[in-house]
Amino acid sequence: MINWFHTFQPTAILFSAGPINIYWYGLCLVTGVVTALSISFYLAKYYEISRDTVFDLSFWLIIGGLVSARIYDVLLELPYYLEHPGQILAIWRGGLAIHGAIIAGVMIVWLFARRKNINFFKLSALLVPGLALGQAIGRWGNYFNQELFGRPTSLSWGIPINILNRPTAYINDIYFHPTFFYESLGCLMIFLALFLLNVWAIKRKRFSKMFYVWSLGLYMILYSILRFTLEFIKIDTTPYFLGMRWPQIISLTIIAAAILLLFSPHARSQKQS
Repeated sequence: MINWFHTFQPTAILFSAGPINIYWYGLCLVTGVVTALSISFYLAKYYEISRDTVFDLSFWLIIGGLVSARIYDVLLELPYYLEHPGQILAIWRGGLAIHGAIIAGVMIVWLFARRKNINFFKLSALLVPGLALGQAIGRWGNYFNQELFGRPTSLSWGIPINILNRPTAYINDIYFHPTFFYESLGCLMIFLALFLLNVWAIKRKRFSKMFYVWSLGLYMILYSILRFTLEFIKIDTTPYFLGMRWPQIISLTIIAAAILLLFSPHARSQKQS
């Protein structure tokens, strides 16, 4: 695996059929979404939520998540997109910010839960294991697009980046940290932690408001720590605030919100919902 990373030169296009191109990025996103949905379907019966409800919610999450993720990325790199407005809709080239998707996801789940009279934390806890696994799969799209890689490295698992995709400051470097892989591996570990937590709750029949809140809070904290840490070695363009990269500011904000959530009255309630 390490030697393969070190020598393989990925291409963005999976295959072409005349004027139609199928991109690895799109395949990774679709695979991640389908896998996430499968996990949620599996857990739904234990949460006593119908598969139809999960499917209806997933439709809005996919649409809202894609739109919000793109808008978020465009706003972060607004000067570039003002100069290249034709690239705004070119999502197959990358540029879907997960924080944008998460923000939209929270709003959609909250509105959907109110409409269906389902506890918001219960619905969120059902979704986060699949979300983490979907992120682990989707991050591989960044590899094939040769984007969001880290600083130059001499480590044996460094990946070669085409000279056309290297920032000017690193034009003479060849191998870079595969931050996509670090995040994918981290998200996989988060998924395992959340899924095993659900297995424990299923066997002991310990589903409660406290369980739902802690599942959501655990995802928020673990993913934000992962993202905050990886930002130290990323070199893609992003705004800075208080000496930190913008995704680090958002990650710290999410961690703070999660801590407040875990110590809220919701987290202490054992009542089944």
